[in-house]
Amino acid sequence: MQTCRYWIFACCSWLLSSAVVGADGWPQWGGPDRNFEVVGPPLRERWAEGGPARMWTRPLGDGYAGIAYSDGRLYTMYRSDERESIVALDALTGRTVWQRDYPAPFLPDTDLQPGPGPHATPLVIGDRLCTAGVTGIVHCLELQTGEVIWRRNLVDDFAGTILFRGYSCNPLGYANSVILTVGGEGQGIVSLTLAEGTVKWKSQDFEISHASPLVIRFQDRDQLVVLASRCIVGVDPHDGTLLWTHDHPTTGGYIASMPVWARGDRLFFSFAYGGGSRCLQLTGKNGATTVTEMWHNKRMRVHASNAIARGDYVYASSGDFGPKLFSAIQLSTGKLAWQQRLLGRSSLVKVNDKFVILREDGQLSLATLSPQSVLVHARAQLFQERAWTPPTVVGNRLYIRNRTAIMAYDLPVRAR
Repeated sequence: MQTCRYWIFACCSWLLSSAVVGADGWPQWGGPDRNFEVVGPPLRERWAEGGPARMWTRPLGDGYAGIAYSDGRLYTMYRSDERESIVALDALTGRTVWQRDYPAPFLPDTDLQPGPGPHATPLVIGDRLCTAGVTGIVHCLELQTGEVIWRRNLVDDFAGTILFRGYSCNPLGYANSVILTVGGEGQGIVSLTLAEGTVKWKSQDFEISHASPLVIRFQDRDQLVVLASRCIVGVDPHDGTLLWTHDHPTTGGYIASMPVWARGDRLFFSFAYGGGSRCLQLTGKNGATTVTEMWHNKRMRVHASNAIARGDYVYASSGDFGPKLFSAIQLSTGKLAWQQRLLGRSSLVKVNDKFVILREDGQLSLATLSPQSVLVHARAQLFQERAWTPPTVVGNRLYIRNRTAIMAYDLPVRAR
């Protein structure tokens, strides 16, 4: 009977909204450009009582993996007992299109207190889907069917490092390859061919962190930036050649948030438990890159959420053991512009000039963020379970998950 009610609700939702306004895509962690920014229809600043209309909801296993979107389908991961699942869902109804399960017993000394994972968002790259599980099992699947094309185990195949809270690197696609942090001698970063999963290149000796890599464009050249446990590096994404490195000495920091590439050739990164935030200035001459640390501010400590740069400011949630404060920090000076408690520990996505913000307790807000203040236009309590997964926004459709369910909402759109 419960299943019947679910399908009736899903079908009614489809009749009410069979198309997403301004739909594009969200193929990876952070969206199209890996920076949690999208262009979409103008969002209405006022919501009806209860918040945006929920189009569907369905149970999903445990995990924090983000939700990728491509051509009307959602892709994510979850865990049940000693098995992980990769799943493709119909974006209009939530119905399962295909599912791939595999055994993934926890490694010794894995800390399950924050949750068992998986943590990494699937990567859509062409007609392939690449995933990374919490125990370091990497899959490349056929996007339409879920058939396995190749599989690698970062522990068995590379003697890679799986951190105490499990593997968390969100795969990055570049030039028909998949780039991952691995750890170990000469293989802090590994690039695998998309076709077969063979090693294209390996680079660097460093202890990895939970943070994910990103590609930046500096002086007409791509650079792959990786935030490791004791340093941040830039390498050539084509072959792994080291371009620059910068140490960030710390004691016991928890490094999970991806660095942010900002205006003025500045690179912001932040972590919790004593780490704080730093900003690097990149300069170039005769093809060589020099990095200079502009400042270090211990009062802004981004934990496991994301940060977004806008102009000369970065916006993110700060806090670890103590209060969780949504914050704005100036890139040019390192000075905090403001901190406030209302939004607490949150994830955020910038849609046009507004921010869709999901607090860890399930409260959703639509806000304008500026160097002067936070202006919350609308907010609604969508659920009560812990939500550490950043939202996915495609057109005016919002896809979110917590540790028990995945759901879709329609964000109200302004009349043009």
